[in-house]
Amino acid sequence: MVMLLKDGQPVDGFVGALPEGQIRAFLDKHVPDTAPGQAEEEAEMPVTEAGPVLSRLEQLQQDLATNPANDKARTEYVELLLKDGRMDDARMAFEPLAGKALTDHRTQALADWIEAERAAPALRSVDALQAAIAANKRDFDARYSLVQQHMAAQHWTAALDELLEILMRDKSWNDDRARKTYVSILELLTPTGAPKPVEGQAPATDPTVESYRRRLSMVVLS
Repeated sequence: MVMLLKDGQPVDGFVGALPEGQIRAFLDKHVPDTAPGQAEEEAEMPVTEAGPVLSRLEQLQQDLATNPANDKARTEYVELLLKDGRMDDARMAFEPLAGKALTDHRTQALADWIEAERAAPALRSVDALQAAIAANKRDFDARYSLVQQHMAAQHWTAALDELLEILMRDKSWNDDRARKTYVSILELLTPTGAPKPVEGQAPATDPTVESYRRRLSMVVLS
């Protein structure tokens, strides 16, 4: 027997299995209809919407408006602006960090990226630079200009390859400029805010970054 309870008390029931239509009719006797107009009111009730989802750039911009001295947020903000091609905004946002480039690897890396972006428009084209290098493999000025063109275009591994070519021929060229720029690019290829490794375990690294670190070590130690 199937019993229908209301407020904990049996009010009706039936024995055996019934077709779906009879079950619906049985329930209709005890379940009140929706009050007139209620369905329409529910349908017209405005849906509460969440506020706009802020992009990471907008979140960082708000963070900096609240706390301009937040260097961590500013560093990430400048990097995202550069990735987005907003050079003028990146330069302006970077100004409060500029004095810290000598003591912070990430800040120095951003400074090198900004310098490459600034220099690139006045440099010879990639094709012209490659032709100059083909004619003279020790034309380090041309190679470094090509590095800056690659950095401005965010072609990081191409820039690293050219820097290795300089280092293999002259490790200390231009006051160690090639090695320093190489280290800056490796820093830029390492994500910010990466989780710390579990104690006793080596940190997880990007295979590309790890490969180019090994190449640098081999060249410098050779």
